[in-house]
Amino acid sequence: MKKTRKLKLGIPKGSLQESTLAMFKRAGFKILVNARSYFPSIDDEEIKPILLRAQEMSRYVEEGVLDCGLTGEDWILENRSDVVRVADLVYAKQGLRPVRWVLAVPNDSSIKRVKDLKGKRVATELVHVTEAYFKDKKVNAKVEFSWGATEVKVGTKVVSAIVELTETGSSLAANNLRIVDTICTSTTQLIANKRSWQDRWIREKIQNIALLLKGALVAEEKVGLKMNVAKKNLARVLRMLPAMKKPTISNLAGGGWVDLDTIVDEKTVRTLIPKLKVAGAEGIIEYPLNKVID
Repeated sequence: MKKTRKLKLGIPKGSLQESTLAMFKRAGFKILVNARSYFPSIDDEEIKPILLRAQEMSRYVEEGVLDCGLTGEDWILENRSDVVRVADLVYAKQGLRPVRWVLAVPNDSSIKRVKDLKGKRVATELVHVTEAYFKDKKVNAKVEFSWGATEVKVGTKVVSAIVELTETGSSLAANNLRIVDTICTSTTQLIANKRSWQDRWIREKIQNIALLLKGALVAEEKVGLKMNVAKKNLARVLRMLPAMKKPTISNLAGGGWVDLDTIVDEKTVRTLIPKLKVAGAEGIIEYPLNKVID
């Protein structure tokens, strides 16, 4: 019996884990994680998922331990990994949000700009990227690695500043810190090992996963709308629809009416449906989407 090939797929453990699993579920993959194991189960016999920290993912992909994996652009840069960037997976509602690494100091600090950190100590987990930032700014600051709790270090004057990950900046503000500058912005990436990418079976498998994941992310901000419209009102209804493409229109039995099916941005629905009703649409149905493949 022919042995089934397995794609070694890295799933980020930690802050990205739940949003990644939810995204895969929307894409059609059911992944179950056992708290005691780093090897989740998946309803695809051709995939072998492995849980690893996002900080280490790009290194293991580059080395060939994994064929592909999901991690942040920040950790690819930090590890200086030579990998194939297959897809940029960004969507705020799903939890895969763009994040920023920012340079922050206490509110009462005399440091107002980057140049004020000359000769000062800065703590961060993102050492190489931060060092490159200061080099570009021509500021000779001492950057040291921090395992975490960087807010405590700067608050107790152990260091003069920190470079920390943030989405909105609210956590920094709660710790009486203010942002001096943004070091870099990061998004979630699906990456592949260069040698694995040359294998046709592996490449097609990864590309198919990327297609489904991106389709799931797009679908999260879209909904479908179905409605019945009298032909005499059709032109007026069509003018109101900000559809992705032209809606599907089918004649209904009996003549005089059509069935209209389209896809719209979810955020527009609450104002759009009342307008469609006034314009003559009837039997309006809103339905969720799992994937939108363009």
